[in-house]
Amino acid sequence: MNKIKSSLVPSVLALSVMALAGCGEDPQAGGGGDGGGGASYAAVIKGLDNPFFQQMEQGIDAAAGDSGVDVEVQAATSITDTSGQADKLNAMAQQGYDCFVVNPISGTNLIQGLAQIAAEDTPVVNIDSPIDADAAAKADLKVQTYIGTDNVEAGKLGGEAMVEALGGSGQVALIGGISGDATSNARLEGFMQGAGDLEIVQAVAADWDRQIALTKATDILSANPDIKGFFSANDDMALGIARAVANAGKTGDIAIVGVDGIEDALKAVKAGDMYATVAQYPYAIGQLGVQACEMAAAGETLPENITAPVAVVTEAEADKALEAFPAPFEEFDNPLD
Repeated sequence: MNKIKSSLVPSVLALSVMALAGCGEDPQAGGGGDGGGGASYAAVIKGLDNPFFQQMEQGIDAAAGDSGVDVEVQAATSITDTSGQADKLNAMAQQGYDCFVVNPISGTNLIQGLAQIAAEDTPVVNIDSPIDADAAAKADLKVQTYIGTDNVEAGKLGGEAMVEALGGSGQVALIGGISGDATSNARLEGFMQGAGDLEIVQAVAADWDRQIALTKATDILSANPDIKGFFSANDDMALGIARAVANAGKTGDIAIVGVDGIEDALKAVKAGDMYATVAQYPYAIGQLGVQACEMAAAGETLPENITAPVAVVTEAEADKALEAFPAPFEEFDNPLD
């Protein structure tokens, strides 16, 4: 496996742009498999209201740009728009694409459209959020590969970072995404594995939303005056927590650790408003999704799972991470190369 350096990811992945349709365009208006003479892929991702998925789209765009394939990207209107995302996929399923890259909002919301795609023997590459295995089996849906973060490991790294920030002891609260969401649960579980002797005083859900997280964190601060840290299952919520902490006049006294590595969070880490973020590589996940589609469409065998790397970013790494953004700032092994 080759090591991929952040600044070299687009060229090393050997992926390039022929035509890229924006996520807001009508899926009926172009780009099906009969449209341009070359390979044509569809990508259906979560809402671009979240910077994480904006980075993912940028990675898909870059990959398409290097491989000479036509990739049309459609996104949900928000990261909770399950039915809207399914409608976009169902419309694209009629267009004759050579491969689909899908980042479902839930484990089951895209199953109906994907079953139709699978019936046509069109490859499906699943990225970031896994399709429910039982639902896929019932629909006779075979996914070529899953590409995503080990969310338990990401959470564990967050827990270890919090232990370091607090010197091994102190009260912390956890703010997760949508209640019952598998990704959120895995990150919170991982945090608890890495948290050592830290005292977890409360865990709440904030629907992946910055404003809701601000409100929840404000309530937690009021109820727990001795709290020393917050762990958030994503950076957007972590930034809401940072605002609540600032409103309470406790910036620098309460450590905040998030997950994702979005640009605003990296800036917050650099400024001292957050202690750390566990950076994922949504840009690289998007690139790898297109590369996997290339291989699947060519009939090549793919690994069942491809684990995307993560890296803890504290103030010491923030400049390096910002300089490389949105590409990875550390080398990682590309199993598809």
